[in-house]
Amino acid sequence: MKKVFLASILTLLLFSINSSNAFSAKPPKKSYVAKVYTKFGTIHLLLYDETPLHRDNFVKLANEHFYDSTTFHRVLVDFMIQGGDPNSKPDGEGKIGTGGPGYTIDAEIVDNYKHHRGKLAAARQGDRVNPEKKSSGSQFYIVQNKEGAHHLDGGYTIFGTVLKGLNVVDEIAEQEVDGVGRPEDDIRMSITISKIKRKKITKIYNFAFE
Repeated sequence: MKKVFLASILTLLLFSINSSNAFSAKPPKKSYVAKVYTKFGTIHLLLYDETPLHRDNFVKLANEHFYDSTTFHRVLVDFMIQGGDPNSKPDGEGKIGTGGPGYTIDAEIVDNYKHHRGKLAAARQGDRVNPEKKSSGSQFYIVQNKEGAHHLDGGYTIFGTVLKGLNVVDEIAEQEVDGVGRPEDDIRMSITISKIKRKKITKIYNFAFE
């Protein structure tokens, strides 16, 4: 009888703790917005709070000016645009497309995030050498295809979305490229970061948070 009573008490305590945590897990009041400046215009990106490792790393690198003067080095129309390789800087060393900050990021693949048009995701090495799907420390891509790129769903970490500037993404994707997708004329970028109240983001960009 005592065991039954104790088990009931423990069950109630666990329920109480879990209920308390559920109610205390309030969404943040502010989120990060990145602005990617290019010669074709500015791409405004919301960084997802549900992928904090990727969000914080992107913010850190941008604030350190890591991305300044890097290029969109791989551009495939009706697919995506990719950038963030330090080897693509004017004084960069090494093969373009293989560079990074010297580390990878653990995957943060969220089931609800799919490769719809405008999604921001982390590039990575293939499954054969990277079965854990760890992300590049700096390289990222933005889905340009209007139908999305859903063959990548579940395989890459999506950590943001375009708030404004899909026309810029399209213009970049439509540039002349060589046989490996590198634009004939360099498309360089710089990135700034702002932390903005979610209500203001909704008002400015007409964006509905989930």
